[in-house]
Amino acid sequence: MGNKTVLETTIQNILAGGIEELILVLGHEEEKIRKLMKDLPLLIVSNPDYGNGITSSIQQGVRKATGNGYMICLADMVSITPPEYELLRSAFQKQWPVDSKCICVARYQNQKGNPVIFSSHYREAILQHRNVEGCKGIVQANQEHIHWIDMPTNHVLMDLDYPADYEAMNSQWPRKPDC
Repeated sequence: MGNKTVLETTIQNILAGGIEELILVLGHEEEKIRKLMKDLPLLIVSNPDYGNGITSSIQQGVRKATGNGYMICLADMVSITPPEYELLRSAFQKQWPVDSKCICVARYQNQKGNPVIFSSHYREAILQHRNVEGCKGIVQANQEHIHWIDMPTNHVLMDLDYPADYEAMNSQWPRKPDC
């Protein structure tokens, strides 16, 4: 956004939010994106099965991840700010010692958003999950372990699924003056 791609903006916000291990899973246009991201402090993982849905990408990232949890971030959620990522990370770090099976779900005004943070307890469940559209089934099957994270803005509800979404957001994005 501005002078950066959607992906660069999202990654910089995540990193500035204090996320220590960032794994970027690539499929479509992998080589082009890999070149663009080469100087960023992240691990890039290939997903040759990216055409089979988002779950295959989540699984590739989880295979490489370490730590107590997995924050599943979507590349097109550029509105989530570094302090909001910090809030999510901090909430998980507080909840995990209380419930090592926690699933932390971002929401705004009682509307579920993204990202979702899964405790590492769910590693095998994620790796074995067969729904191609993500891990909603794991969340639904573990309602007693959901910890809602109330967010201060609607950013966790905003993504760029369609060209009109991008145009609307880009028109509001602050730009650097031409020099």
